[in-house]
Amino acid sequence: MPIRPIHPVDGASGGATPQGSRSPPMELSDLDLGLLLALDALLQDTNVTRAAARLGISQSALSGRLGRLRELFGDPLFVPASGGRGVVATPLADALAQLRRLIEPTHGFDPARSRRTFVIAVYENPATVFAPALVAHLAAAAPGARIAFVAPGADTAERLERGGVDLLLGADRGREGLICRKLLDSDYATAQRRGHPRGTGPLDLDAFCALDHVLISADGGGFAGVVDDALASLGRSRRVVVSTQSYALAPLIVAGSDCIGTMPRRVLQRFAAGLDLFAPPLALPSARLYAFWHPRSHADPGHAWLRERLYEAAEAAP
Repeated sequence: MPIRPIHPVDGASGGATPQGSRSPPMELSDLDLGLLLALDALLQDTNVTRAAARLGISQSALSGRLGRLRELFGDPLFVPASGGRGVVATPLADALAQLRRLIEPTHGFDPARSRRTFVIAVYENPATVFAPALVAHLAAAAPGARIAFVAPGADTAERLERGGVDLLLGADRGREGLICRKLLDSDYATAQRRGHPRGTGPLDLDAFCALDHVLISADGGGFAGVVDDALASLGRSRRVVVSTQSYALAPLIVAGSDCIGTMPRRVLQRFAAGLDLFAPPLALPSARLYAFWHPRSHADPGHAWLRERLYEAAEAAP
């Protein structure tokens, strides 16, 4: 349902009351619980349909409450998103959201009553490792909360600073201005399909370099990675014939071809039924995963609760 624009407060719109006969401005005492809940739902969902469903009211009822909020604050508060889906908070609405977060530490965070939406920016590989356990934790302890997993992008650092993203999970530890904690690490394994023509004997370095390889490129389109760096230090190289960004697709390519793939063992274990796994014939550093968040969120009790659940999910990961 579209957000209707607010009429100017000076009465310039044709539907405004004549100058000199305007209704008296609303007072803050007029801000009742229903209006506060409507504002909170719109701040969390940025979508009228979902916000109305969250509150259990009709979209027209929510629009009525939004009209009263706009009259109270003399600001549109929410305007249609440029893409035509959802709404965008105005600077004043963003400021009100910050006030809500300042108040929250005083009252603590009650997961059983929370209807908060948490946003985690994470690539596919680590998500497949810990996300099932994290979702189970949230479903049990915070049934009214929601969680969104989004792909990291060029604006992730800005979104962390603004509060649009709660956590970033990644392998690169050097991220200036963010708090960091290691979540887990994994050794590497090399996989081939069951029935591979080379057999199931030990995989030596010569055989490893002679075979075709699948590589996972987080940035997309790359044909060299940590394995190639390790090989170069030994004066060796390999032939990478397939590059993919998907940690779910790479094992399927290995299972359906004569290519081999070297990936974090935690990822490959989920596909072990159709693969033979071997220790790589060269030393490789551990694949590590870190959690990052902005200092602005560190003292937020809801954020701290989410981090603890994330640590638990990482410990429970296979």
